[in-house]
Amino acid sequence: MSDNSSDRRHFSRVPFRAEATLTQPTQQLSCRVKDLSLNGLLTEKPPEWAGQVGDLYQIDVVLNQGELCISMDAEVAHIDPDTLGFHCQLIDLDSISHLKRLMELNLGDSGLLQRELSHLIEQHQG
Repeated sequence: MSDNSSDRRHFSRVPFRAEATLTQPTQQLSCRVKDLSLNGLLTEKPPEWAGQVGDLYQIDVVLNQGELCISMDAEVAHIDPDTLGFHCQLIDLDSISHLKRLMELNLGDSGLLQRELSHLIEQHQG
């Protein structure tokens, strides 16, 4: 039985290219998003990156040339040589609505999306 990340992953990822800002009280970094899920995102690692796994950031993903934004508070889940993985801790209603719609358009499977939304709700109720 393999123990790779796809076996443990409960949320589908969709490739998505967008600009994002990673903000902490003492710094603000710009980066590019590589993919999104209902539970987090993967970004390119900014050259000036000095964070650690477990650090908390506010992440703002720019949509539609700045007309819309997905904002979330997220924890650094993993750091790789060229990428950063973030786990969503808190997201507002407008942002989750934008993210849900984006996932809906890219997954093309409303049943899968509903199962993932149910799993997300279960995770945050317990």
